[in-house]
Amino acid sequence: MTPSVTIDFVSDVVCPWCALGATALEQAIENVAGEVAVELTYKPFELNPNMPPEGEKAVEHLMRKYGRTAQDVANGKAMQIERGNAIGFKFDLEKRTHFYNTFDAHRLLLWALEEGRQVALKKILLRAYFSEGQNPSDQQTLVRLAGQAGLDEDRAREVLASGAFANEVRELEAFYHQHGINSVPALVLNGRHLVSGSQSVEYYEQMLRQMAQA
Repeated sequence: MTPSVTIDFVSDVVCPWCALGATALEQAIENVAGEVAVELTYKPFELNPNMPPEGEKAVEHLMRKYGRTAQDVANGKAMQIERGNAIGFKFDLEKRTHFYNTFDAHRLLLWALEEGRQVALKKILLRAYFSEGQNPSDQQTLVRLAGQAGLDEDRAREVLASGAFANEVRELEAFYHQHGINSVPALVLNGRHLVSGSQSVEYYEQMLRQMAQA
């Protein structure tokens, strides 16, 4: 019988390190296919829960929020692009002009989980934002991306318009904050083992094998 590992991947769709971590984890899961059965679920975390609808210019946001200089921001971009290239994730951070609120994106991801398309939608959302500069707070954009993930666009539109899954997102975010998760990505394996930060494909692969053996 193939041993199994559950992963709750706590992250945001406007977090570059989450994009790197998700891409590396996806490759690690492929590498252990047949050895370890992995059940992956994405859990919500908003980096900017109070972000206004129009968002905030990316460079200004990073300088204000983290106290960085323009050069610091440029260096960080270069590092992210390099790491992305190494694992096949394309960052086009000239197109990523703003940071946005992601509450609706997280609501849609919880609905997609019920529909069995959450992992596909998460991958599309990350690419849409970081590679194409699309706005993950715009409901029309979210509906279109849901369609690309194989979800019903009319139903996606209904979910977003109704406020469905709002309480679930807030409850999950509160749960992870209460358990000390204040930055992302954060992976919770088998409900008890925490891995913080974006790690390499090799690290995740080793971690999955160790958890399966345990």
